[in-house]
Amino acid sequence: MCRLFGMSGGPRRVRAAFWLLEAQDSLSDQSHKNPDGAGIGTFELDGTPEMDKSPIAAYKDKSFVREAKTEESRTFVAHVRFASTGGVELKNTHPFEQRGRLMAHNGVVGDLPCLEERIGEHASLVAGDTDSERLFALITKETEARGGDVGAGITAAVRWAAANLPVYALNLVLTTETDMWALRYPDTNGLFVLEWAPDVSRERRRLDIAGSVGSVEVRFEDLAQAPAVVVASQRMDDNPGWRSLDPGELLHVDEKLNVTSTIAVDGPPAQPLSRADLDPRAAASQSEDPRPPGEGARHHAGKAVRGAEAGNGP
Repeated sequence: MCRLFGMSGGPRRVRAAFWLLEAQDSLSDQSHKNPDGAGIGTFELDGTPEMDKSPIAAYKDKSFVREAKTEESRTFVAHVRFASTGGVELKNTHPFEQRGRLMAHNGVVGDLPCLEERIGEHASLVAGDTDSERLFALITKETEARGGDVGAGITAAVRWAAANLPVYALNLVLTTETDMWALRYPDTNGLFVLEWAPDVSRERRRLDIAGSVGSVEVRFEDLAQAPAVVVASQRMDDNPGWRSLDPGELLHVDEKLNVTSTIAVDGPPAQPLSRADLDPRAAASQSEDPRPPGEGARHHAGKAVRGAEAGNGP
């Protein structure tokens, strides 16, 4: 199934290279089973959102590898896609941007005409064909109706969706320049959080990569230097600090790296969907990776980079 990734450094600009390329179950590694697109969303120093995405697998995408190695931001949202709704095109590739916010989604929402009716004039924010982007537009609408309170907007949107739409999963990560929100709903798909604390005893990790323009050295220093909060669809390494979000839990990481949680939606959807209810394409997109965390994962980034060198950039 699609895989989500989010990261906050709170007041610090950090890099996500370790999680995107080097962790035991990095996002690049996960893209071998989710090959229909990949994207990384960050924010510039002036708060401008920036997205680098392409409708090809992350492990084939030179741009994904380059951005993963070099981007710095207070918040990150990234996604590797197994298409369920909408074709394998750039306009359907996550994350999406609306009103200066970025969001990626993992799941399936049904009855899009009903959702579009609810969105109303905010449908102008939707450029592609996905249920995910329409869900984002509903969140944007509800956020604006609540004076820009993103947490309240997410809660209102998912409560309405849970009460009025067929729902398989509404898992999402949404970021602004300073804050990150993550929702798991219902219990269909997993979502995990790790509150990372620096380990001063950890030696800086080096990776030498032979690229098409010669050898470049990558230092994964961000983990040793600064705390961070990481959210992912699966545990990405063997750190015992990973915990599963509860069904309905909305996690918020603020600009100071304070972490709070609320139950945004209590109880199952009014119209729950199982995989048997989905069309074959959507059902395939929601299948779990049969490997347990860590099994078969790479312990260096060479495989991902070699794949990128063989593929095409955007």
